[in-house]
Parts: sequence; structure tokens; C-alpha cells
Amino acid sequence: MMAEGTTDQDNALVLHARHGQGTVLLTDRDTTVVRFAHGIEQVFTNELTPVASVSETLTMGQLAPSLDVAVRIQAEVITSVNAAWGVFTRSRISLLPHQLWVCHRALRSWPMRLLIADDVGMGKTIEAGLLLWPLLASRKVQRVLIFCPAKLVGQWQMRLKRMFNIRAATYHTDLDTDRTDFWGIHQIVVASLPTLRADRKGRHNRLLDAPVWDMVIIDEAHHLNADEETGKTLGFDLVEKLNKAGKVTSCVLFTGTPHRGKSYGFWSLMSLLDSDIFGPKKNERDMLQALPKFFIRNAKQKATDMKGQRLFKPVVQHPEIFTYLPSEEAFYELMSEFILAGKAYATSLSRTESGQVMLVLIALQKLASSSIAAVVAALQTRIKRLSAEAAKSKSELASIDEFDGDEAQQALQHWLRDEKQARLRLMENEGRYLADLIAAANHVTSETRIVRIIEVIKKRFANEPVLLFTEYKRTQALVISALMAEFGQDVVGFMNGDDRLEGIMLPDGRLTQMTGRREDMCDAFNAGRIRFLVSTEAGGEGIDLQERCSALIHVDLPWNPMRLHQRVGRLNRYGQQRPVEVVSLRNPDTVEAMIWQKLERKLNSIMRALGAAMDEPEDLMQLVLGMSAESLFDDVFSGAISVKRERLDAWFDNTTGTLGGESAIQTVRDLIGRAESFDLSDLKDVPPVDLPDLMPFFQNILALNRRRPKVDGVTFSFRTPEDWLTSHAVRKSYDNLVFDRKAPSQADLMGIGHPLLEKALHQAERLAGTVCAIDGIDDPMIVIEVVSRVTDVTTPSRRVIVGITGSAGRFRLLRDWEVLRSLNRCNLKSEPPEGSFDTALLTSWRRAAMAALSDLLNIVDLQFESKVVKESALVWPATK
Repeated sequence: MMAEGTTDQDNALVLHARHGQGTVLLTDRDTTVVRFAHGIEQVFTNELTPVASVSETLTMGQLAPSLDVAVRIQAEVITSVNAAWGVFTRSRISLLPHQLWVCHRALRSWPMRLLIADDVGMGKTIEAGLLLWPLLASRKVQRVLIFCPAKLVGQWQMRLKRMFNIRAATYHTDLDTDRTDFWGIHQIVVASLPTLRADRKGRHNRLLDAPVWDMVIIDEAHHLNADEETGKTLGFDLVEKLNKAGKVTSCVLFTGTPHRGKSYGFWSLMSLLDSDIFGPKKNERDMLQALPKFFIRNAKQKATDMKGQRLFKPVVQHPEIFTYLPSEEAFYELMSEFILAGKAYATSLSRTESGQVMLVLIALQKLASSSIAAVVAALQTRIKRLSAEAAKSKSELASIDEFDGDEAQQALQHWLRDEKQARLRLMENEGRYLADLIAAANHVTSETRIVRIIEVIKKRFANEPVLLFTEYKRTQALVISALMAEFGQDVVGFMNGDDRLEGIMLPDGRLTQMTGRREDMCDAFNAGRIRFLVSTEAGGEGIDLQERCSALIHVDLPWNPMRLHQRVGRLNRYGQQRPVEVVSLRNPDTVEAMIWQKLERKLNSIMRALGAAMDEPEDLMQLVLGMSAESLFDDVFSGAISVKRERLDAWFDNTTGTLGGESAIQTVRDLIGRAESFDLSDLKDVPPVDLPDLMPFFQNILALNRRRPKVDGVTFSFRTPEDWLTSHAVRKSYDNLVFDRKAPSQADLMGIGHPLLEKALHQAERLAGTVCAIDGIDDPMIVIEVVSRVTDVTTPSRRVIVGITGSAGRFRLLRDWEVLRSLNRCNLKSEPPEGSFDTALLTSWRRAAMAALSDLLNIVDLQFESKVVKESALVWPATK
């Protein structure tokens, strides 16, 4: 075998019909061991055809047709570039540097075990598709299981098909029975983790009995939680069982909030990637040292396009205030009294009962902070239930009016009567409170918050599409009714978790209801068929609305600031062309507004602390918020109503002491400081090639097959070469084969994985020429293939192709994509040039270029140490 870093002059170059070109390692009787691009194979010797190497060709003085040599090299570098970066994937979405970088980083190792924690709106589905497609196209991966929240199953399936032509089945419980083989039949599956996590009717056994999954992808992976006190969630337990059963080869976790405030949970999550390295009881210093190999996080503030221009602009905030009308003020004062009375009553109850009452009161407070309409609906439901319970209590009291029996029985009856009478008095007292609240609400004929929203739209967003978010459906109906009254009945859509909304008042005063799938509403909004879209949190999950809209209005403010970020993330994501403008409404006289003011001041303080140590404090803030329990914000907003104004500052500081504390900031520093991420300095490594760079190769391979395509821009029309018609997936002719990701969806998009390109690459990589003269290059170029000598390296690709060009003392290395670009500019011929060429000159140049190779290869980040170098081709300017 050859020495590392040198060419092999002794081992013969051969061609195999199935495996392509390779180098002979050993001949044993009637078989030969050959090193091919994909690995080492032992084949029958009579299946091999000798191929003249570069040195042999120079010795013989024979040039091959430039078309044969260049097409083979084009095919090899196309495969090389895509194996490392996925740039020629058949995605209909323009690919971004950070997405390609994630793909490149992930493809450097196998099995793939990664936690990808990019900020919201960075394109996780695209990253997942980019990871998958090169592996699927090369058949390194065949079985894929994707777990996601139930509402996102259809979206994952649709996007994989539309963006990457990856066709996945969706899991349905009625298809998974003892009489079916769902998991064996389907190779690529998108499944709801909330559905599968419960082990019902033998689901887990059937899943564990299925063949191994080459890749498992888990979206919203923070739901896989393990707690020191409460134990593991069902989802965590299921994934852990799959790992322990050896059913997961590679695993990629996606989440925007990887750390939820407890190290136990984070290191438990990491143990799903590698339980030998990570775990809640392992040494944290050792785990932090190992983290960079497993953890990727990209921030919006660092995301750029291929030209290095920042993709995401800062969000523009427009705080708007309003003041309640006297009738609204009266209602909210009465509501506050009711809440305080309820809290006082809760202190007299048992711990369990007190907790239940407090949950109800918190829910009412949240409803009241959204709209009067929202809380009144809840009050009306409550008063109906109280009336029914009161009637039942009166009936029970009537049955024990007469005391009889012995003394003990009479005492028991007295106790039962007193207890029921006390409960009845409480219900009647609460009923009177509720009746007074409802009566006060009836005096409110118009809610100032809603009126202010209409004013803001007319003032700030005239004739622009606007996305509005609210927490509750009653408020949603109120907003939609107001928008219809002002702007027309047909310009408003809605999204919520039920796909149904009642209580909408039409402009003519009639009450009606709306129905519609959220996907259809989203499409109508993005297409401009409706101007306004009013969504709840549930409705907006996993929906992209940035195509036309850059204006968002928070109708109400959820108590958890993280939700505000998630709302804005529907618009502030890739594809947004303008700065997102956000309007938030609040009444400065309310306790909620005062708490929000203090909370914003504290968050700004945390931002400054983060900014002192990290480059992207705005994005990191989401991690800090994600580390805070939901109960913290509930405690702050619900508890503030009981605190006197003069004590509010001290009470707030004490209650929020753990929010953004030193431990949280240090945790963020530890995590992000050890996460791998894309930044502007990495842009130079991202290959600036795309599907149009495949066009010259495809035109050349058609010419080699004596086909002259009709070319219209990036669209090809032609009759398919006869030798390619060996599959039902290949048509006899093509009229609209396109090399443009922005082409209409009905067009046939070319890229890696298209059956035609597979045929073209297969044919091209089996051409035999090695030396040629080419019109269109200024300097000689030798193309080098570097492969790993070791066959069990943990990388999907063990081959790198580079070029060397220039002259002695000024040689420079060309990366694979640069070799492609050089050949794409050339004018290729199907016949070799007439006459002889200067063999001594070419031999001298080749020797000098190969002597410089070792130093030049240091530029390339090879993922293997022991390497074998093969000269693949030498091309010489035809004019020299």
C-alpha cells in the first residue's frame, strides 16, 4: 500500500460497472480487492477493466476527449460537495449559510448524535431535511422516525414532501395493531409523541420489535423531561427504551429551550444522546468538556445570507396605553374585591382545597387581564354551576329536617345539616358576588382595549396585513367582531386549537360562528385573501406567517414573557423582508401593567449581564426565560393584587429573585460557551453553489449521450437517453426539468435524489479518461481524490476531492466546489485534439504540483488522519 500523502504508482487503476473507478489492493486467484470511493470491495477479477492512470497516460502521450474527463470529474465533485454540505438537495427553499453549516457539522460524524437548539424561526425543518436528504440519497439512512407534538405531525409531513420531496407516512393508532406491521411496512414515519408515549394496546412492544431506525429526530425535545422528584415523563421513558433496546442508530434533538432551569433535567436529556458520557449523576465538569461534540446553537443575531448580510432585523416595539372607562373601572374594582375575598377564603381551607381555589382565582385573573368578555363567560359558567349545586344542597337539607334515632345519630345529622348550610351560605354569597360582577359587566357597552386596537391599526398599519394574538377565544371573538365592523366581514380570519369560534357579531348585528382549519386560514392570510388574522397561542403553534405580514398586535399580554417571544416568532423568521413591528397594549393604572413594567426593567438588567459576557444577549434571554418555571410568573402576577402599592417594589424583587440570577446566567454561559455555532467567519467555508451549478454537468452528460436539450433559462426539455430508461421513475422525455428552487411547485425540480441525476452521475463516474486539454481554463489543474485508509471511520463521507492549479511557487488549492465552477466554464469536446502535446512539460508540472500537495491539504479540514491520495485527472489549457 502507498505511503500516506503520496500517489500510488504501483497499484492499478480499474473500472467496475457497479462500483466505478478504484485502485487494486490485492489480487487473490480469481478475485481482486479494490479500494473504491465508497470503501473496499472484493470482486471477481474478470469484472474489472484496466484504466490508464494520469502517469500512465502521460507516458503513453494520449489525451482523452475533454467531454469524458470533465464530465466524470464534475460528477465526482458534485457528489463530494453534496455529501459534505447537502447543497444540491432538492429543497424548494433557498438554503442559508447557517443551515448548510449545521448540515456540514452534522455529517462529519456517524452515528449522528446531536442537540440542535437554534433560536425560533431559524428553519429547523429545513435543517432536518438537509441532514436527511444526503443520507437518504446515498442510502446511508433508510429508516427514519420523527417524533413531534400532535399538532405538528401534518406540518412535518407536508414540509418534508414540499421542500425536499421526502415522503413520510403519519402514524395513526388504528393502523397499528397486532394484525398489521405498521413499523415494518413504513420506512419514514412522522408520529405524535403525545400519542405514542402512552403504552396502550401493545404499542411499545410493536415499536420495540420493529427494525432499527437509522435516524430518530425529535422536535420540541424539551418535553422529554426527567425530574429528580417526579421522575421521567412518558415521552422520555419511551425514547430511553428505544435507545436501550438498540433501536436508534442516530438521534437528533431539536429544541429552542434546552435547559429548563434544572441541571438534572438537562443532563438527563443529553443522556438520550450518549448515556455513557451524560447523565444527571455524572461529573458535570467532564460533561461540559464533552458538550461541544453534541450541542449546536445558532442565534438570529448571527444569521446571514450568502453575501454576509444579516437576515434578521431588530424588532420594533410600539407600546400603546389606554385608560378604562368608568364602567370598566367599576367592573375591575369589583373583580379585584372578589379575587381578594376568594384568597382570604382559601386560607381557611385544607392545602388541597386551597390550591384548587387558587387555581380558579388565577384563571379568572388571567381572563380579566384579557377582556371583560372573556372573564364574564367564565363567571356565567360558574354561576350556573353554583345554582345547580345550591339546588342540590337545599334538597339534601330538606331530607334531614326531622331528627330521629339515638343521640349519636342525631349529632351526626346536626353536623351534616350545619355543614351543608354553611356550604350553601358560601355558594349563595359567591352567587351574589358573581351576579354583581355580571351586572357590572352589562354596563360595559364597549371595551376600551378593543377600540384602541382599531385606532392603532388605522394609525400605524393602514392597508397593511396585521396578525393579532390573544390568549382566549372570547377575546378573539370580540376582536374579530370589531374588525368586521370597521373593515368588512370578509377580511378577517382566525386560528385556535378547535378550528371553531362562536360568539362573533356580524356588522348587521347577527351572532354567528366561524369554522376553518388553521392551515387554510394561514394560506388565505399569506396569499392576501384576508387582511387580518386573529390567533390564540394554540392556533399559532408551528405556523409561518412572514410572507406578507410584518405587523403584530398583542391584544393581551400573557403572564409568561416567553410566550411573547413565541408570538413574535411567527413573523420574525427567515423570509421576513421588513423589520417586525410589535404593538402591545396596557392600562398603566392596573397592577398587571405595573408588574410588566418591573418585569421589563429586570429583563433589561439580565440582558446587560448577558451582553457583558456573550454576543447575542437578546437571543440568550429566551434561554433564561425558558429556565424559569411557569409558576414563577403566575405567582408574580396573581400575588401582586394582594400587595400594597408602597411595598410592591420590595415584594417583586423578593418574588423574582431567582429569575436571571447568577446561577442562571452562569448556566447559559456554560452551555452557549461550549455550543458550536455558525458565525460570519464560517461563511468563507460554505460553498456558494446551488442547483444552477448542476446545469453544465447535465448539459454535458446529455451531449455525451447525443441528446441536445432545449434550454430556456434554467429549464431543460429533452428526450431521455435510452441507457437511462431502466426504471419506472424515469420518463421517456422531459419538458419542464428545472434547476431553480423558486420554480413553481408543478415544475420538476432537479437535484440530488432525482432519478435522472442518479442515472447521470452513475454513468459519468464510470468514464475512463484521465488527461485532457480543455478550452476555458488559464492554468493546468490536477484533480486529487483523498480517501481514508481506515474503513470504519465515523463519518458518512470518507472522500474529499480537491484540485491544484497555478505554477511552481504559486500553486493554490481548489476546493471541490471550485473545481466544479472551473469546469462549468469550459468548452468541452467529444473528440481529443489532434497532434501531440509536450509530455515533458506536463510531467514536470504534475511532479511539482504533487510535491506541493501535502502543504496545500492543510487548508482542508479532513475528517480522517491516515489517508490515501489518488490522482483522478489532469486537465491542461488547450491553447498551451
